[in-house]
Amino acid sequence: MSKRIYQYALYACILTGAGACATQKKLELPERIAVPVSTADTLSLDNFSQLFNDSHLKSLLDSALHNNYDLLSASQRVAAAQANLMMARNAWLPSVNLALSAGVDRYADYTLNGVGNYDTNLSPNISKDQRIPGPTPEYFAGIRSSWEIDLWGKLKQQHKAAYARFLASNEGRRLLTTQIVAGVTGIYYELVALDNELAIIKRNIHLQEAAVATVNIQKAAGRATELAVQQFTAQMLSTRALEYGVKQEIAALENQLNALMGRLPQAITRSTAQDAAAILPPAIKNGIPSGLLLQRPDVHRAELELAAAKADVNAARAAFLPSLAITPYVGFNAFKADLLFQSPASIAWGVLGNITAPLFNKKQLTAQYNLSRSGAYTAFYDYQQAIVNGYQEVATALNKVENQQQAYNLKTKEVQVLQEAVSTANTLFATGYANYLEVITAQKNVLEAELALVTTRRGMYQGMVSLYRSLGK
Repeated sequence: MSKRIYQYALYACILTGAGACATQKKLELPERIAVPVSTADTLSLDNFSQLFNDSHLKSLLDSALHNNYDLLSASQRVAAAQANLMMARNAWLPSVNLALSAGVDRYADYTLNGVGNYDTNLSPNISKDQRIPGPTPEYFAGIRSSWEIDLWGKLKQQHKAAYARFLASNEGRRLLTTQIVAGVTGIYYELVALDNELAIIKRNIHLQEAAVATVNIQKAAGRATELAVQQFTAQMLSTRALEYGVKQEIAALENQLNALMGRLPQAITRSTAQDAAAILPPAIKNGIPSGLLLQRPDVHRAELELAAAKADVNAARAAFLPSLAITPYVGFNAFKADLLFQSPASIAWGVLGNITAPLFNKKQLTAQYNLSRSGAYTAFYDYQQAIVNGYQEVATALNKVENQQQAYNLKTKEVQVLQEAVSTANTLFATGYANYLEVITAQKNVLEAELALVTTRRGMYQGMVSLYRSLGK
């Protein structure tokens, strides 16, 4: 009967151990989205060299990359990820600690140690120094260590996840750098465009002031009415009001640009409107550059986060398997302080190998596995969405550059025609072949066309900046 009980107990232990060693199934993710391969992958940094060829812009970019607080925070996040990587990289090494300990125990008379110590002290085989005092002190000075053997690769997978997240943090910093460069460049060319608008408005104010003076002379000569004077004066005042609106936009953008550079509001030195007008983005051939697209910082970061999530799942699976830990120690051990460092009598050492397998905490391990598995699916979908977002952003930016280039060519011709129309209207009005309304209309049309031309040129630059940002240069 006793033998059968032992057999049942052995079978129960074997079944329990087998159940404890069971792990979860491998992670299987859906198919990745296929990125179409373009036959027109012609984009490179050369396409953007002219965009950043302004010396004032280069100075602003250098200041922003050194002083932007978001970028400085991103650098600290990279440093934190590097610290986590160092922890994971060294997790497989044994921990070695210098241990100095002292304690005292009083054993009851009816305990194993109490009876044993009492009996030992009565033995004639021990010396005076070997007699155990009561209460019993214990002193230890030496080294204790603990070493978990990575049997199933759990620590390796944790290191892999930490390394992927470290690389992802670098990609996050690169993404932020791209956004800052694009943001500074975009605002800079917005300012240049507003300077150009301001110059156009001031030039038109000068022309309209001359027109007001002319119509007043004609009124004095009886060739124009007070209504004509009022219409010309109202047009001039309206244009002057535009000037202050543009000045406010310039001030707001300068403050925004200063904030990107981590400094308080101050004047922004930039190229003149004439110099900037001569710099136009080069023609861009249409076509989605699939190679560059996959190197976008956000796409690359999402891919690394996916790799880290997969490693988390593998580590969570390995946690279901038995673990082996070795805990050795060596040092001086005695129950009397004056005998602690008497070598070799007080030298003690030992080693313990410990194999443990999860038994009653598998619910927690299952929850951790499910959490890691959900994180992997989330990272996978984020990666897929990053590719889709990148593709549509590049496509939109390419279309914008191409369409703005075509619109700019047409607007340039329109401005030339309307400028000639203003000259013609002034001549006809001076000779009496046109009325003042025709002159006012001609001046209004050329002002609107010139401002629209500036807006179109600004759209070209913004398209190039958007393309730079969407490619993640």
